[in-house]
Amino acid sequence: MGKDKQAVPEGGQLPLEELFQNLEEVIGKLEGEDVNLEESFRLYQEGMELLKQCNTVIDAVEKKVLILDENGETHPFQDGEDNE
Repeated sequence: MGKDKQAVPEGGQLPLEELFQNLEEVIGKLEGEDVNLEESFRLYQEGMELLKQCNTVIDAVEKKVLILDENGETHPFQDGEDNE
């Protein structure tokens, strides 16, 4: 096992910042000149999996976002609403 891989938290999901860092590393490797075709496909698959995980975390955070109104009360965020 490599030292750069950290343990996955109990919830089974890495923090978003760590997912982005891992994705950047994959992209950096893909951009390298010495990557063969098989390695490129493996890295692509790894990157797509990391991207799915990022989207899952972002979706979960968006669902938790609350709006504080002028009376100091919180309400769930309503995507697509126009508050004019």
